This record gives sequence, structure tokens and C-alpha cells, in this order.
Amino acid sequence: MNKQDLIAAVAKKVGLNNTDAKKNVEAVLDLITETVCEGNKVSLSKFGTFEVKERAARTGRNPSTGEAIEIAASRAVSFKPAAYLHDKLNGKD
Repeated sequence: MNKQDLIAAVAKKVGLNNTDAKKNVEAVLDLITETVCEGNKVSLSKFGTFEVKERAARTGRNPSTGEAIEIAASRAVSFKPAAYLHDKLNGKD
């Protein structure tokens, strides 16, 4: 499912036209993005949690040459599914 499919599904499920559904879906995605970029956690009941993970700088290897390279510290978004989603995915509902 891509973003357009999600918008169409939301429109159908809640009885909105595609324009209104698009505004709502984009607003939710924007709020999640802003919150996570600020370093805060977003927890959605029965779905999961988005949070920022800090990756420390480290030394790695270039797979082609075997040469040691420095990998800079970075931040990444992590998603942990809620128990409900995990159970539903694995047929334990």
C-alpha cells in the first residue's frame, strides 16, 4: 500500500472525499515526522512506537578494499510494533 492507496482507503472507511482524506493523512504524517525529529517518542495504541535511536560514531571496513573507514554518528527512526499488532500479524488474535 502506498500513500495514495492509504488516502483512498481512509476516504472509503470514514466516508470522506479523497481531498479531505488526503489533508487528514498528511496532517497525521506531518505531526509524526515533526515529533520524531524533535527527539520525542510517538506511541500509537494497538499499532506501535516510533522513536529516535542514536548511533555512535564507529570504525567500519570498506567491503571492497578492506580499508578501515570512520562512520559518523547519526540518528535513525526506530519502530517497535505494539503487542496487539505483533499478535495479529502472527495469528494470535
